[in-house]
Amino acid sequence: MTKQASIANMLAKTKANWPESAAQISPEILRIHRVSAYCQQNLSLILKRYDLQAPEFSVLETLRKEQPPYCLTPTELSSAMLFSSGGLTKVLNRMNAAGLIERVDNPNDKRGKLVKLSETGQSLIGEVIVNLHHTEQQKFNLLNAEERAQLNHLLSKILHVWEEST
Repeated sequence: MTKQASIANMLAKTKANWPESAAQISPEILRIHRVSAYCQQNLSLILKRYDLQAPEFSVLETLRKEQPPYCLTPTELSSAMLFSSGGLTKVLNRMNAAGLIERVDNPNDKRGKLVKLSETGQSLIGEVIVNLHHTEQQKFNLLNAEERAQLNHLLSKILHVWEEST
């Protein structure tokens, strides 16, 4: 990501040059967008080191959160993923070929298959997550425990409005 103007600078320019917009602007939303962009950039850099794409990471991470043997139907997987994955079948085929997942018979539906996290996939997602959390924590360590709890509470409160209305 190229060096971007600070949010404070963007707000000052808006106030000076577009006062009718400045009266309606929400600085906190601009800051949430910027933090999100930095988190996405960090994730992309880490995934690149492991030759993973975001949908593949999302599949691995979603499966790993399940109880052993880390299986879901494709429909369950798609609805549980943090990132949407258009073309999930293509992603799963690529991951199966790479040995990161396995397609196993579904005991509850003889026509269907489950997506199962392989041992290789388990190992990979374990390593990726450790690196991701480490780099994220380095940035958030400037907040003390009380500030982090407050931030988490406020973001949860905001997310609840969107998650409950969809």
